[in-house]
Amino acid sequence: MAKTSVEVPSLQKVYESYFNIGAAVNLRTIETQQNLLAKHFNSITAENDIKFELLQPEEGKFTFERADKLAAFAQSHGMKMRGHTLVWHNQTPDWVFKNSEGERVTRDQLLQRMKDHMTTVMQRYKGQIYCWDVVNEAVTDEGPELYRKTNWLDIIGEDYIEKAFEFAHAADPDALLFYNDYNESNPGKREKIYQLVKTLVEKGVPIHGVGLQAHWNLTNPCLEDIRAAIERYSSLGLKLQLTELDISVFNHEDKRTDLAAPTAEIIELQTQRYQQVFELLREYREVITAVTFWGAADDYTWLNDFPVIGRKNWPFLFDENHQPKEAFWKVISF
Repeated sequence: MAKTSVEVPSLQKVYESYFNIGAAVNLRTIETQQNLLAKHFNSITAENDIKFELLQPEEGKFTFERADKLAAFAQSHGMKMRGHTLVWHNQTPDWVFKNSEGERVTRDQLLQRMKDHMTTVMQRYKGQIYCWDVVNEAVTDEGPELYRKTNWLDIIGEDYIEKAFEFAHAADPDALLFYNDYNESNPGKREKIYQLVKTLVEKGVPIHGVGLQAHWNLTNPCLEDIRAAIERYSSLGLKLQLTELDISVFNHEDKRTDLAAPTAEIIELQTQRYQQVFELLREYREVITAVTFWGAADDYTWLNDFPVIGRKNWPFLFDENHQPKEAFWKVISF
Protein backbone atom coordinates (compact mmCIF):
# COMPACT_ATOMS: atom_id res chain seq x y z
CA MET A 1 0.00 0.00 0.00
CA ALA A 2 1.82 3.12 -1.23
CA LYS A 3 1.78 6.14 1.02
CA THR A 4 4.44 8.24 -0.68
CA SER A 5 2.00 11.12 -1.27
CA VAL A 6 1.19 11.29 2.44
CA GLU A 7 3.20 13.52 4.77
CA VAL A 8 5.67 11.24 6.55
CA PRO A 9 5.70 11.71 10.33
CA SER A 10 9.03 11.87 12.14
CA LEU A 11 9.85 8.52 13.74
CA GLN A 12 11.67 10.11 16.65
CA LYS A 13 8.81 12.51 17.34
CA VAL A 14 6.25 9.69 17.31
CA TYR A 15 8.36 7.93 19.94
CA GLU A 16 9.54 10.92 21.95
CA SER A 17 7.49 9.92 25.00
CA TYR A 18 8.75 6.33 24.76
CA PHE A 19 12.48 6.20 24.01
CA ASN A 20 15.18 7.80 21.87
CA ILE A 21 15.46 6.60 18.28
CA GLY A 22 19.03 6.20 17.08
CA ALA A 23 21.03 5.15 14.03
CA ALA A 24 24.58 3.95 13.49
CA VAL A 25 26.42 6.25 11.10
CA ASN A 26 29.73 6.76 9.36
CA LEU A 27 31.35 9.62 7.47
CA ARG A 28 29.61 8.61 4.26
CA THR A 29 26.08 8.18 5.60
CA ILE A 30 26.03 11.47 7.49
CA GLU A 31 26.19 12.99 4.01
CA THR A 32 24.16 10.56 1.89
CA GLN A 33 21.48 10.09 4.56
CA GLN A 34 21.67 13.50 6.21
CA ASN A 35 18.06 14.55 5.64
CA LEU A 36 16.69 11.19 6.71
CA LEU A 37 18.82 11.18 9.86
CA ALA A 38 17.91 14.75 10.77
CA LYS A 39 14.19 14.08 10.49
CA HIS A 40 13.76 10.64 12.00
CA PHE A 41 16.58 10.13 14.52
CA ASN A 42 17.58 11.96 17.68
CA SER A 43 20.64 9.87 18.51
CA ILE A 44 23.62 8.48 16.61
CA THR A 45 26.28 5.86 17.22
CA ALA A 46 29.58 5.72 15.35
CA GLU A 47 29.55 2.47 13.40
CA ASN A 48 33.34 2.03 13.62
CA ASP A 49 35.06 5.36 14.17
CA ILE A 50 35.21 5.26 17.98
CA LYS A 51 36.62 1.73 18.16
CA PHE A 52 40.13 1.32 19.60
CA GLU A 53 42.00 0.57 16.36
CA LEU A 54 40.68 3.71 14.67
CA LEU A 55 41.19 6.04 17.62
CA GLN A 56 44.66 4.87 18.74
CA PRO A 57 46.28 2.80 15.96
CA GLU A 58 49.70 3.32 17.54
CA GLU A 59 50.53 3.82 21.19
CA GLY A 60 49.99 7.43 22.18
CA LYS A 61 48.95 8.42 18.64
CA PHE A 62 45.27 9.35 18.72
CA THR A 63 43.38 10.00 15.49
CA PHE A 64 40.19 11.78 16.45
CA GLU A 65 39.38 13.45 13.13
CA ARG A 66 36.68 11.02 12.00
CA ALA A 67 35.04 10.70 15.41
CA ASP A 68 35.12 14.50 15.80
CA LYS A 69 33.17 14.91 12.56
CA LEU A 70 30.47 12.52 13.77
CA ALA A 71 30.27 14.28 17.14
CA ALA A 72 29.97 17.63 15.35
CA PHE A 73 27.17 16.20 13.18
CA ALA A 74 25.28 15.10 16.30
CA GLN A 75 25.79 18.46 17.95
CA SER A 76 24.70 20.48 14.91
CA HIS A 77 21.49 18.45 14.64
CA GLY A 78 20.65 18.45 18.34
CA MET A 79 21.21 14.71 18.61
CA LYS A 80 22.47 12.61 21.47
CA MET A 81 25.45 10.36 20.82
CA ARG A 82 26.35 6.88 22.08
CA GLY A 83 29.97 5.75 22.36
CA HIS A 84 30.74 2.34 20.85
CA THR A 85 32.91 0.69 22.11
CA LEU A 86 35.76 0.93 24.62
CA VAL A 87 36.88 -2.62 25.49
CA TRP A 88 36.35 -5.36 22.90
CA HIS A 89 38.27 -8.37 21.62
CA ASN A 90 37.84 -7.22 18.00
CA GLN A 91 39.19 -4.08 16.31
CA THR A 92 41.84 -3.60 18.99
CA PRO A 93 45.38 -3.18 17.61
CA ASP A 94 48.02 -5.79 18.44
CA TRP A 95 50.32 -3.26 20.09
CA VAL A 96 47.93 -2.96 23.03
CA PHE A 97 48.85 -6.45 24.19
CA LYS A 98 52.61 -6.38 23.46
CA ASN A 99 55.65 -4.58 24.82
CA SER A 100 58.47 -3.01 22.79
CA GLU A 101 60.15 -6.43 22.46
CA GLY A 102 56.99 -7.97 21.03
CA GLU A 103 56.31 -9.99 24.15
CA ARG A 104 53.01 -10.10 25.99
CA VAL A 105 52.53 -7.21 28.40
CA THR A 106 51.94 -7.70 32.10
CA ARG A 107 48.58 -7.32 33.82
CA ASP A 108 49.56 -3.94 35.23
CA GLN A 109 50.80 -2.67 31.87
CA LEU A 110 47.59 -3.68 30.12
CA LEU A 111 45.42 -2.14 32.82
CA GLN A 112 47.36 1.10 32.44
CA ARG A 113 46.89 1.07 28.67
CA MET A 114 43.18 0.39 29.08
CA LYS A 115 42.88 3.24 31.57
CA ASP A 116 44.91 5.68 29.49
CA HIS A 117 42.90 4.97 26.34
CA MET A 118 39.53 5.20 28.04
CA THR A 119 40.41 8.32 29.97
CA THR A 120 41.72 10.18 26.92
CA VAL A 121 38.75 9.22 24.74
CA MET A 122 36.00 9.73 27.28
CA GLN A 123 37.28 13.05 28.55
CA ARG A 124 37.55 14.36 24.98
CA TYR A 125 33.86 13.64 24.38
CA LYS A 126 32.61 14.47 27.86
CA GLY A 127 29.34 16.34 27.49
CA GLN A 128 28.98 15.13 23.89
CA ILE A 129 28.71 11.36 24.33
CA TYR A 130 26.11 10.64 26.99
CA CYS A 131 26.52 6.88 27.25
CA TRP A 132 29.11 4.25 26.40
CA ASP A 133 29.27 0.57 25.56
CA VAL A 134 32.12 0.07 27.99
CA VAL A 135 32.63 -3.66 27.48
CA ASN A 136 31.41 -5.47 24.37
CA GLU A 137 30.73 -9.18 23.87
CA ALA A 138 32.61 -10.58 26.86
CA VAL A 139 30.70 -13.86 27.32
CA THR A 140 30.79 -17.07 25.30
CA ASP A 141 28.08 -18.01 22.81
CA GLU A 142 27.86 -21.60 24.03
CA GLY A 143 29.53 -24.17 26.25
CA PRO A 144 30.05 -24.13 30.02
CA GLU A 145 32.56 -21.28 30.14
CA LEU A 146 31.19 -17.85 31.05
CA TYR A 147 33.94 -15.59 29.74
CA ARG A 148 34.97 -15.36 26.09
CA LYS A 149 38.66 -16.16 25.74
CA THR A 150 40.38 -12.90 24.81
CA ASN A 151 43.68 -11.13 25.37
CA TRP A 152 41.96 -8.92 27.94
CA LEU A 153 40.89 -11.97 29.93
CA ASP A 154 44.14 -13.90 29.48
CA ILE A 155 46.39 -11.06 30.59
CA ILE A 156 44.31 -9.21 33.19
CA GLY A 157 41.91 -11.86 34.45
CA GLU A 158 38.15 -11.87 34.99
CA ASP A 159 38.20 -8.52 36.75
CA TYR A 160 39.15 -6.72 33.52
CA ILE A 161 35.44 -6.06 33.07
CA GLU A 162 34.88 -4.39 36.41
CA LYS A 163 38.14 -2.46 36.02
CA ALA A 164 36.90 -1.13 32.67
CA PHE A 165 33.70 0.16 34.25
CA GLU A 166 35.62 1.73 37.13
CA PHE A 167 38.01 3.50 34.74
CA ALA A 168 35.07 4.68 32.64
CA HIS A 169 33.21 6.08 35.61
CA ALA A 170 36.32 7.91 36.81
CA ALA A 171 36.88 9.39 33.34
CA ASP A 172 33.32 10.71 33.01
CA PRO A 173 31.19 10.38 36.16
CA ASP A 174 28.11 11.69 34.31
CA ALA A 175 28.18 9.13 31.48
CA LEU A 176 25.82 6.16 31.46
CA LEU A 177 27.79 2.93 31.25
CA PHE A 178 26.50 -0.17 29.43
CA TYR A 179 27.48 -3.78 28.91
CA ASN A 180 26.65 -4.67 25.28
CA ASP A 181 26.21 -8.09 23.62
CA TYR A 182 24.56 -10.00 20.76
CA ASN A 183 22.37 -13.13 20.86
CA GLU A 184 21.16 -11.45 24.01
CA SER A 185 17.69 -13.01 23.78
CA ASN A 186 18.93 -16.58 23.26
CA PRO A 187 18.02 -18.30 26.58
CA GLY A 188 21.44 -19.88 27.12
CA LYS A 189 23.45 -16.76 26.38
CA ARG A 190 20.88 -14.58 28.15
CA GLU A 191 21.64 -16.36 31.40
CA LYS A 192 25.38 -15.86 30.93
CA ILE A 193 24.91 -12.14 30.33
CA TYR A 194 22.58 -11.97 33.32
CA GLN A 195 25.11 -13.80 35.51
CA LEU A 196 27.93 -11.48 34.46
CA VAL A 197 25.94 -8.29 34.95
CA LYS A 198 24.43 -9.49 38.23
CA THR A 199 27.93 -10.07 39.59
CA LEU A 200 28.94 -6.53 38.60
CA VAL A 201 25.85 -5.04 40.24
CA GLU A 202 26.40 -7.02 43.44
CA LYS A 203 30.02 -5.82 43.62
CA GLY A 204 28.90 -2.21 43.33
CA VAL A 205 30.57 -1.74 39.95
CA PRO A 206 29.32 1.47 38.24
CA ILE A 207 27.16 -0.09 35.51
CA HIS A 208 23.90 1.55 34.48
CA GLY A 209 22.51 -0.58 31.69
CA VAL A 210 22.53 -3.53 29.33
CA GLY A 211 22.74 -3.10 25.57
CA LEU A 212 20.78 -5.62 23.53
CA GLN A 213 22.38 -5.57 20.09
CA ALA A 214 19.19 -6.97 18.52
CA HIS A 215 20.61 -8.26 15.24
CA TRP A 216 17.43 -10.21 14.56
CA ASN A 217 15.69 -11.79 11.57
CA LEU A 218 12.17 -12.63 10.44
CA THR A 219 11.58 -15.35 13.02
CA ASN A 220 14.47 -15.45 15.47
CA PRO A 221 14.53 -14.73 18.32
CA CYS A 222 10.90 -15.38 19.11
CA LEU A 223 8.95 -12.64 20.87
CA GLU A 224 8.71 -14.71 24.06
CA ASP A 225 12.51 -14.89 24.28
CA ILE A 226 12.86 -11.15 23.67
CA ARG A 227 10.34 -10.46 26.43
CA ALA A 228 12.11 -12.87 28.78
CA ALA A 229 15.44 -11.15 28.14
CA ILE A 230 13.99 -7.70 28.82
CA GLU A 231 12.41 -8.95 32.05
CA ARG A 232 15.58 -10.74 33.16
CA TYR A 233 18.00 -7.87 32.63
CA SER A 234 15.70 -5.17 33.94
CA SER A 235 15.16 -7.19 37.13
CA LEU A 236 18.67 -6.08 38.11
CA GLY A 237 17.47 -2.50 38.33
CA LEU A 238 19.26 -1.46 35.15
CA LYS A 239 18.03 0.43 32.11
CA LEU A 240 18.04 -1.29 28.73
CA GLN A 241 18.78 -0.08 25.22
CA LEU A 242 18.50 -1.81 21.88
CA THR A 243 21.85 -0.77 20.49
CA GLU A 244 22.22 -2.32 17.00
CA LEU A 245 18.74 -3.20 15.75
CA ASP A 246 18.20 -4.58 12.28
CA ILE A 247 15.80 -7.24 11.01
CA SER A 248 17.45 -9.30 8.30
CA VAL A 249 15.10 -10.56 5.61
CA PHE A 250 16.97 -13.87 5.66
CA ASN A 251 16.61 -16.45 8.39
CA HIS A 252 19.82 -18.14 9.54
CA GLU A 253 19.42 -21.18 7.29
CA ASP A 254 18.52 -19.11 4.20
CA LYS A 255 21.69 -18.78 2.11
CA ARG A 256 20.12 -17.41 -1.11
CA THR A 257 22.17 -14.93 -3.10
CA ASP A 258 19.88 -14.53 -6.12
CA LEU A 259 17.43 -11.94 -4.82
CA ALA A 260 17.72 -8.53 -6.48
CA ALA A 261 14.86 -7.23 -4.34
CA PRO A 262 12.83 -8.61 -1.43
CA THR A 263 9.82 -10.71 -2.42
CA ALA A 264 6.28 -9.74 -1.48
CA GLU A 265 6.29 -12.51 1.12
CA ILE A 266 9.51 -11.23 2.68
CA ILE A 267 8.16 -7.67 2.81
CA GLU A 268 5.00 -8.87 4.54
CA LEU A 269 6.92 -10.97 7.06
CA GLN A 270 9.32 -8.11 7.85
CA THR A 271 6.41 -5.70 8.23
CA GLN A 272 4.68 -8.01 10.71
CA ARG A 273 7.93 -8.58 12.56
CA TYR A 274 8.67 -4.88 13.01
CA GLN A 275 5.10 -4.23 14.12
CA GLN A 276 5.26 -7.01 16.72
CA VAL A 277 8.71 -5.99 17.97
CA PHE A 278 7.74 -2.36 18.50
CA GLU A 279 4.47 -3.33 20.18
CA LEU A 280 6.57 -5.31 22.64
CA LEU A 281 9.14 -2.55 23.13
CA ARG A 282 6.45 0.02 23.87
CA GLU A 283 5.26 -2.16 26.76
CA TYR A 284 8.66 -1.67 28.38
CA ARG A 285 9.02 2.09 27.97
CA GLU A 286 9.86 2.35 31.70
CA VAL A 287 13.06 0.34 31.29
CA ILE A 288 14.00 0.83 27.60
CA THR A 289 15.55 4.27 27.11
CA ALA A 290 16.73 4.04 23.49
CA VAL A 291 16.28 1.98 20.34
CA THR A 292 19.20 2.37 17.93
CA PHE A 293 19.17 0.85 14.45
CA TRP A 294 22.50 -0.36 13.06
CA GLY A 295 22.05 1.94 10.10
CA ALA A 296 19.15 4.03 8.82
CA ALA A 297 18.04 2.90 5.35
CA ASP A 298 18.52 -0.03 3.00
CA ASP A 299 21.08 1.73 0.78
CA TYR A 300 23.72 0.99 3.43
CA THR A 301 23.89 -1.94 5.84
CA TRP A 302 26.68 -4.08 7.26
CA LEU A 303 24.47 -7.08 6.38
CA ASN A 304 25.31 -6.70 2.71
CA ASP A 305 27.79 -9.56 2.15
CA PHE A 306 27.44 -10.77 5.76
CA PRO A 307 27.27 -13.59 6.60
CA VAL A 308 26.77 -14.60 2.94
CA ILE A 309 29.16 -13.03 0.43
CA GLY A 310 27.44 -11.50 -2.60
CA ARG A 311 24.07 -11.07 -0.91
CA LYS A 312 22.12 -7.86 -0.52
CA ASN A 313 19.88 -7.30 2.50
CA TRP A 314 17.04 -4.90 3.28
CA PRO A 315 16.82 -4.72 7.09
CA PHE A 316 15.44 -1.27 7.89
CA LEU A 317 12.24 0.78 7.98
CA PHE A 318 13.39 2.93 5.05
CA ASP A 319 14.20 1.65 1.57
CA GLU A 320 17.19 2.34 -0.67
CA ASN A 321 15.66 5.66 -1.72
CA HIS A 322 15.07 6.65 1.92
CA GLN A 323 11.32 6.20 1.53
CA PRO A 324 9.31 4.67 4.38
CA LYS A 325 8.46 1.00 3.90
CA GLU A 326 5.16 -0.51 4.98
CA ALA A 327 6.92 -1.59 8.17
CA PHE A 328 7.50 2.07 9.04
CA TRP A 329 3.77 2.83 8.88
CA LYS A 330 2.99 -0.13 11.13
CA VAL A 331 5.63 0.94 13.65
CA ILE A 332 4.20 4.47 13.98
CA SER A 333 0.51 3.41 13.95
CA PHE A 334 -0.57 2.75 17.50
